This record gives sequence, structure tokens and C-alpha cells, in this order.
Amino acid sequence: MRWVILALIVASPVAQAEDEAQRIAFSEGRYHEAVLLSATEPSADNLAFSARSLLAEAISDPNYIPPPHLLDEAEAKARQAIAISPNHVEARLQLAIALSLKARPLSNREAMRSGYGSEAKELVEAALRDDPDNTYAHGFLAVWHLEVRRRGGAIGGSVMGASTKKAQQHYQAAITSAPDDASIHWQYARALTALNAKRYREEISTSLAAALGCTAETQLEDVMQRRAEFLRAELETKSWKRAEKTAAQML
Repeated sequence: MRWVILALIVASPVAQAEDEAQRIAFSEGRYHEAVLLSATEPSADNLAFSARSLLAEAISDPNYIPPPHLLDEAEAKARQAIAISPNHVEARLQLAIALSLKARPLSNREAMRSGYGSEAKELVEAALRDDPDNTYAHGFLAVWHLEVRRRGGAIGGSVMGASTKKAQQHYQAAITSAPDDASIHWQYARALTALNAKRYREEISTSLAAALGCTAETQLEDVMQRRAEFLRAELETKSWKRAEKTAAQML
């Protein structure tokens, strides 16, 4: 999942080679190595990239249970990056993802008390004000609106300012700038299925087909495509409630 693109702000061939090594390690799914490579210099860019790598490893969990220690470490790295550069778009996005994943196993009441959801939304909306065309900020908000609408229902979703219409708008903005990003299509289809598989079946089918038609550029995107294929097979059984439950458990 390419939630953020690492900015290559370099001053020497050595630094450039280090950045390339980080990128390759990440794309090949060697996340621990990517974190170690980015730890050579505690810059905001490197800290944000470390957070991204830790989250990619967490999301790749085959049981869809992100290890808490990875989420905690990713949150810490992202907050360190923001402490260095308060307006760092990448770091804010990674922090928002970490917080959303931490809120995932909580009950609705616990999630509200944690403030994770509202903080995540505020972080991404602030990043979007600084970078209005950011693909991954739009992708994140598309899923955020659907997840909050699912968990809170019509009333709870309204209180939090969540709606399917806003989700659709953010999804369209995301795929306009990155139509070949499997993760964007997959995450939207997954969240929409969890919300109401039967009602949105045509839109879900279109998004899943788009995800499977993309070129997977990273190991993480390959994981997303395999999950999309699994969910599509589940939906073909027309067991809508089972598909919703499956999608809600997936990442």
C-alpha cells in the first residue's frame, strides 16, 4: 500500500544511494531492514519513512491483527518526525494511520474516549490543506468516512461528520491522481463491503476489479491484491452478511 511517497531530498550520491536502498527494501517487503536503513539519520523524512515501514509490516499480518508493538513504534516515529517538522505531510499521514489501526480493536465507547479517530481525521485534513492533491490523504479519508459510518451508524457517523458521499468524493479524488494504485482501490472496496455489501455491490465490484487490474509495484500492494481476490470470491457467493463480516476483519 503506497500511502505516502518518500521525498528524496538529497545532497550527495551517498545519501541518494541510502534512500534508494530504503526504497528497495520497502518495496520488497523487507521492512525491518528498511527501518534500520532509515535510522542512519534521524531526519523528519527518515522517521516518517520508518513509521511507514513499520505500518506496512503491521498491515501485512496474515491474521489481520496488527502487532501492538509495531503500531506503538510507528506512532512514536511519526510523532518524532512531527516534532522536528510540524507541517510534515508524510509524518502526519503515518501518524493518522497508526492511530486508526490502534482504534480498530476498541469498542465504540473506547474508541470515542481514546480520541484516535478524531485526531487521525484532523491530522489528515491538515495535511490535505497543505497538499490538496495528496492521493493518500484522500484515500485515507475515503476509508475513514466509511469506517466511522459503519461503526457509528447514521447518528454516530453524523456526529463525527462522516458520510458515504464524502467517502466517494475522496475516493474519486484519490484515483484521479493515482488510478493504478491497488491499495487505494482495495481499501475503499473493503471498507464499502464492511458497511453494506449488498447495497454497494456494483461499486464494490468496480473497485475490486480496478485493484486487481493494477500493476503491483511493492510487496504490500501484492498482499492487497491477494486480499481483493479473496474478497471478490466471497462476494460471489452472495452471502452478504458473511462478506461484511469478512471485510470488517480484513486490512
